[in-house]
Amino acid sequence: MIHNQIKFRGLKTTLSTFLSILFLSISIHSFSQTIPSDEAAVAAGKKLFGLNCKSCHALNKKLIGPALGGVTAKYDASWLIKWIRNNEELRASGDAQAIAVYEQFGKQQMNVFTSLSDEDILNILAYTNAKEPSDPAKGKIEVDPKNPTSNADSSSFNIILGVILVVLLLVIAVLILLTTVLLKTLRKKEEDEELDEIDTEFINNKTSLLDLIKNPIFIGVGGFLSTLVVLYLIITKVLYGVGVSQGYAPEQPIAFSHKIHAGQYGIDCQYCHTGVRKSKNANIPSPNICMNCHAQIKTDSPEIKKIHKAIGYVITDKENNIGEYTGETHPIEWVRIHNLPDLAYFNHSQHVQVAGLACETCHGEIKEMDKVYQYAPLTMGWCINCHRETNVNAKGNEYYDKLLHIHEEKNADEPMKVEDIGGLECAKCHY
Repeated sequence: MIHNQIKFRGLKTTLSTFLSILFLSISIHSFSQTIPSDEAAVAAGKKLFGLNCKSCHALNKKLIGPALGGVTAKYDASWLIKWIRNNEELRASGDAQAIAVYEQFGKQQMNVFTSLSDEDILNILAYTNAKEPSDPAKGKIEVDPKNPTSNADSSSFNIILGVILVVLLLVIAVLILLTTVLLKTLRKKEEDEELDEIDTEFINNKTSLLDLIKNPIFIGVGGFLSTLVVLYLIITKVLYGVGVSQGYAPEQPIAFSHKIHAGQYGIDCQYCHTGVRKSKNANIPSPNICMNCHAQIKTDSPEIKKIHKAIGYVITDKENNIGEYTGETHPIEWVRIHNLPDLAYFNHSQHVQVAGLACETCHGEIKEMDKVYQYAPLTMGWCINCHRETNVNAKGNEYYDKLLHIHEEKNADEPMKVEDIGGLECAKCHY
């Protein structure tokens, strides 16, 4: 009987150990995430990084946010998924690590990315883990304000021109080969004394450089290539730049530095641009907003005095920074930088509030600009490309439920893009 009890206890212990291991395995599977390392995942992550992260982050250096290269060595992947998807919710839950990170980086408000799936985020992390990752900031288009059309998208013309040049080189190579073979054949006949007068003249003919230049074929080919080059330059450097103001950086009546206000002091964009989340327009900031600070701060600055003059404010007690409003106002004549044509409709609240896009997506690293310039080309092709690549932020929004259901029936494995819900329809932007 004692032997049976010992045997039963041993069996019980083994079963308990097995269940513990099973539970631990399930827990590890449930609460940890494996970051992929295959090329497909890294490529997908690079694309997602470019669409969602690169406006604020680089891999190897600090931009608006910290460098993200090797971030998975510092934080667990499961925690990173929660942080990236909705850092606000994670901090609100009391997560100590989320609060510590938020405070460590100067309480910078990070966007939420509820539209990204776990797989999307893991692919982004795979890209940050890639060996010798390339810095996406290095691939950023550098805009020359003096030549704003220098970066026009001319890839299709480059391809066409490249194909034509390759074809011409192949033709030249074939002609040289045929000429070589023909000369060898004729020389062999010459040795056998089988050449007629015309063949002999051909072999003994010496072509000079001047004769080559005067040759009609050479003139025709040269003229054709020259015409192609001229057309290429006209199309890419002139026609592609019509209506494109990328790099435009006009002088403003008052020198305002976004680098100081939005960057150094971390003032949120919507504090000044009050309509960005609720209106079609972001709104030009009212001088009254400036006066919330500058009734007391740097009142002797020449630029601040321009604000005071515009709003009709006079300092009556310099020692205590006390003033009064005279009622004599002079509107500030700001020079508009970002100006879409009247035929195009754009709504800030739709993109910022609903889609959750960061200001930097279209306006560039605004927090580092002393003088604001137009960062993006704002062309139709640029907008369409964004609609083709951007996932719809549909989570928690019942408006998209039916659209999601229809999309998942047809494309279960693909996330719903803006183009899938009519983002490429002409009437969406052109009424």
